[in-house]
Amino acid sequence: MISRRTLIDPRRKLPNLQQSSKHNARFDHDFLWGAASASQHVEHQQPSDWTTFERQAINLGNTSTDTRPGYALPGHINSLDSVSANVRLKKTNFDFVFDEDFSLASKLGHNTHRFSICWARLFPTRDSITPAPEAIKFYHDILDSLEKYRITPFVTLFHFSSPHWFWDETDGKRGWEREDAIEHFEKFVHSVLDAYGDRITHWTTLNEPMTYIYNGYMQGIFPPLEKRDINGVVTVIEQLLKAHAVAYKLIHDHANRKNLSAKVGIAKHTRTFQALRIWAPLDTISSKAVEQAFIWDFMDAINTGILKITNTNTNIKKNIAGLAGTQDYIGINFYGRFYVKSSLLNISQPEIHFYNPKISDETRSDLDWAVYPRGLYEILLATHKRYKVPIYVLENGLADREADDLRRQNFLVDHIDQMWLAKENGVDVRGYIHWSLTDNFEWAEGFTARFGLIGIEYENNFKRTPKPSAALYHQIIKDRGVTPQTRYRLKRI
Repeated sequence: MISRRTLIDPRRKLPNLQQSSKHNARFDHDFLWGAASASQHVEHQQPSDWTTFERQAINLGNTSTDTRPGYALPGHINSLDSVSANVRLKKTNFDFVFDEDFSLASKLGHNTHRFSICWARLFPTRDSITPAPEAIKFYHDILDSLEKYRITPFVTLFHFSSPHWFWDETDGKRGWEREDAIEHFEKFVHSVLDAYGDRITHWTTLNEPMTYIYNGYMQGIFPPLEKRDINGVVTVIEQLLKAHAVAYKLIHDHANRKNLSAKVGIAKHTRTFQALRIWAPLDTISSKAVEQAFIWDFMDAINTGILKITNTNTNIKKNIAGLAGTQDYIGINFYGRFYVKSSLLNISQPEIHFYNPKISDETRSDLDWAVYPRGLYEILLATHKRYKVPIYVLENGLADREADDLRRQNFLVDHIDQMWLAKENGVDVRGYIHWSLTDNFEWAEGFTARFGLIGIEYENNFKRTPKPSAALYHQIIKDRGVTPQTRYRLKRI
């Protein structure tokens, strides 16, 4: 076994850059600090495609998991049968205790909260002409609560789930491939703006579009549970780009009419992709290709208005009207490092590994995702150089069930330190939003992955308990960055 330092020293690549000023790390007073959630994760089950999937997994007994942590079996949700029907229905009981959650967030120093508005909640049936009044009231109540605690809402429009009826076939097509898909999404966005447009300034149109496509259409572990190659998902990518462009225009049209401010962007899942075998040139080449396809192709399309897809055997180039320049900011979701292994026999489909077994001291999450704080700096710097727009870190966190919560505490310190380093080197980063505020339902991982700053005892009336990392994050927020005192205290724990 070799150590991480022996394998690679990331700082060696950038010897002239100023390293993190641990003695003087102070973010601006208006910097946004907070945590995140998504409607399907925390809200009472709504008539969405994901709710249908969850119920099918229970009915079919598809609640086992891959033997490898973090790997899901297609059509399965990990250990979903280990929680009661009440928990599966209510998720985190957020519908009834969101004010308690926001009160805790406020006491912990948070000044922003990212959440999604559930499309299926507003339009539960195909025949819904106007949004459900009780749904409109629900999100007004949430906004009222956030306003009470002086927490800025950061709202996501599409966070993986959509109405169940959206998947009814029309002319042999379902979901985002329907001819009327954009029309339906536009109706939803119009309704959101009519109801809440005067109360929200920070908008995310799409959450992790390539993650949605990869997991849903290529791996079959998210709805619609399909398995296609990259050429088979081009239409979906194009439709999501059109949906983003439509939402961007609608939001800004609304803001301009009302003389309001609006910041609109997407949340992009990012990783550092590295060669599994540093001595293998093909691994290095493949890691760059995977990075381009997974991270940059989608954002490049928004920047230029032209969709090009890396790693296909066809020359794909699509001009999308109204798309170019539709990003006021870029949202970065960063979760660590993946390793790429390739071969001449299967060069178009390289293996992706969550960690490197030859790095003996590599920190991993409970999902076996390799923790790599330096990667956040690298992604922020690369994004800044490529697009020259403000950046918000919209998700950053790890799954950790350990009672001492030490991995999450170190994770916070190390990643916020790297974010500061990026800011010192010219990156216009304006906010950090941790994933997540509370433990919650985590897609194909069910309730097994614990990402929350606040723990939930699901079978004990959803009791909330802030973890040590919540207090540590509070101190970082108070200090507007990581101080030597915070770092010293953490080392002594």
